[in-house]
Amino acid sequence: MDRPLEPTHSERDDLLSELLKPLRLTGVFDSRWHLRAPWAIEGDAEQSCAVLHFVTEGGCWITGEDQTPIELRAGDLAVFPTGTAHRLADRPDRRGVSLAAMLPERRPGTSGEIRIEGEGPVSRMLCAGLHYDASAATGLYKALPWALVLDGSQVDQEPLLRDTLRLLATTDRPVGPGDRLVTLRAFEMALVLALRPLLRDLAGNPSALPVLGHPGISRAMVIIATRFAEPWTIESLAREVGMSRSAFTAAFRDLVGEAPARHLTGRRMQEAARLLGETSLPQSAVPERVGYQSTVGFHLAFRKWYGMTPGEYRSKGASAA
Repeated sequence: MDRPLEPTHSERDDLLSELLKPLRLTGVFDSRWHLRAPWAIEGDAEQSCAVLHFVTEGGCWITGEDQTPIELRAGDLAVFPTGTAHRLADRPDRRGVSLAAMLPERRPGTSGEIRIEGEGPVSRMLCAGLHYDASAATGLYKALPWALVLDGSQVDQEPLLRDTLRLLATTDRPVGPGDRLVTLRAFEMALVLALRPLLRDLAGNPSALPVLGHPGISRAMVIIATRFAEPWTIESLAREVGMSRSAFTAAFRDLVGEAPARHLTGRRMQEAARLLGETSLPQSAVPERVGYQSTVGFHLAFRKWYGMTPGEYRSKGASAA
């Protein structure tokens, strides 16, 4: 026992594509920054929000608590998957003003602008807060590094990402009916396109995301992602990956940040929400599709997870459409 089976190459790909894929966005606040040194802006932690910075001119330094400063230059893109607090400045050691003081209103669906007029070099960038449904955030997503960076050459290798970012960064981008929805989905696509090459890099560097280096837990994550409808128990999951129940549970908690049972429930609830919100599948058919033999058990689990019944969730989605 406790000799985990190695995941196959395709299973590792499944792990990255299924479990680390970006969450569907619920709202975006975007802003354009026009800065002339000296300058520094302190951003607080953002709850249920990824943060994106795309440098269009000049450059800046990004620093976080107990983190090595990161230099960005024109064309570079930085993504903060979980909205970790950080500072942007023309120098890594410069302290500055809070983002809340510069942009006190940052409601999703609106835009803003920051201008700082000094006498030094000019920098310009597009910054955005990408709000997502917190209930869909898996432990693995939350375990992503505090900051992920694509340099300009990597961005250029993803032409659709590059062109989408450049369009979003312009001050005169097209406006009209449905503009908020178009902007939301454009940022969502940018996040998807940015994470793809970043996740490929993570796959080649398991130390950046330790769960990728543990064969048993990595394989279990793939199973939960792709075979969630099967009648799994903690015992059968542990047995499937060649581990004892106690070792499996302890390692899963340590590497993923939540118990395996909660992670399995989360994946089932994520799929249930997708079926209710994006398909016409009869509500009565949803429980079995996501691994529940009991309709009552499914309803209780769904209500506990989302704070509403499956019927209320479907009605809410229909009214928002």
